[in-house]
Amino acid sequence: MDFTKTADNLKACGYTVECFENSKDACAYLASQIQGKTVGIGGSATVEEMGLYDALKEGNTVYWHWKPTEELPANVQRKKATLADIYISSVNGLAETGEIINIDGNGNRVASIIYGHEKVYLVVGRNKIAPDYDGALFRAKNIAAPKNAQRMNMKTPCAKEGDKCYDCKGPARLCKALTVLYCKPNSQPIEVILINEDLGY
Repeated sequence: MDFTKTADNLKACGYTVECFENSKDACAYLASQIQGKTVGIGGSATVEEMGLYDALKEGNTVYWHWKPTEELPANVQRKKATLADIYISSVNGLAETGEIINIDGNGNRVASIIYGHEKVYLVVGRNKIAPDYDGALFRAKNIAAPKNAQRMNMKTPCAKEGDKCYDCKGPARLCKALTVLYCKPNSQPIEVILINEDLGY
C-alpha cells in the first residue's frame, strides 16, 4: 500500500510519521526509540499482534491492563498507564485526509491519546485506513467496534451479529466515547507508525 497521501496529510496536521513494510521492523524501531521510560499501552490487538509489549519490557517499565498481575491488576495498570512517560495505542479508523477516529468504553485510551504524556505513538496497520473521514468513521463504528465487542464477549447486538453498529443502549454498550482528532492536539507530540500489514481490528 502506498502511504504517501496519508503520510503527507498527517504531517500537515502536525504529526510525525514513520512508515514500515512490516510489523517486525516497526516493533524494532519503537524498541530502539523508547528506552528507560515508563510506558502505558491502551487496549490494542495491533500491539498484541506486533509483540510490542515483550519488546518494550527490555529497558522500560510497561503498564498494560491486558497483562494484569496479582500486584498490578487491570484497574491499577490502567491508572499507571495514564501517568506514564510514553503512551502507545492503535486507532479504530484513520482517514487518508488526516482525521484519526477512536471509540472507547472506559475512556482511558482516548484520554491518553489526547493529553498527559511526553509522547504518544499510534501504530496503524493498512487495514485501518479509509479514503476519507466518513469512511474512517464507518470503519470505527461498523468494523472495529463489533469485532472488539466479540473479543470481549459483550452482550450486545453487534457482538452477536458481528456485522454493524446497532446503536444499542445500556451498560454493556462498548461505544461510549468517540473522539476525532482533526489535527494533532497541542498538548504532546504524537508519532503515527504506518505499517503495510493488516493488524488488529
